[in-house]
Amino acid sequence: MTLFIGLMSGTSLDGIDAALVDIADNGTTHLRATHAEPMPESLRESLLALCQAERVGFAELASAESAFCRLQATAVQRLLAASDTPPDAIAAIGSHGQTIEHAPWGHGKAPAYTFQLDNPSLLAELSGCTVVADFRRRDLAAGGQAAPLAPAFHDALFRRKGEWLMVLNLGASPT
Repeated sequence: MTLFIGLMSGTSLDGIDAALVDIADNGTTHLRATHAEPMPESLRESLLALCQAERVGFAELASAESAFCRLQATAVQRLLAASDTPPDAIAAIGSHGQTIEHAPWGHGKAPAYTFQLDNPSLLAELSGCTVVADFRRRDLAAGGQAAPLAPAFHDALFRRKGEWLMVLNLGASPT
């Protein structure tokens, strides 16, 4: 039994979803607990403004990133409390971060890029857990579209030997 926490926030900017998952050595998974931490309206507005801005200052980014990370830590703490799980029982937290801009095919003359607000170092300090993050840029560097988690999840959840599968992600919109 190895316990992991997954954190996810979507483009709807409605909150942070946290899941406590037990992964056995044979790869079998068991969802042990979940928690949905609502996004405060002030943070939602800040993040939405960053998503729509043509130019952004470093102080704005740092402020929003810190607030977002602290909200993630709150989600982790509440998940752990609700499941009666100590932080030292967690092997790692997987943090997606908050997507601010996503252009996997580039934008104008810019190369392909994706940008998420995330501070795994601060989250590790606040939660007391190891944090793994920055999944999208690694996938982009490997030639993907910077969206590695959903396809892997869909494959694990729906795969049937000898059958084709299509999953349509309708996503969400913050506006």
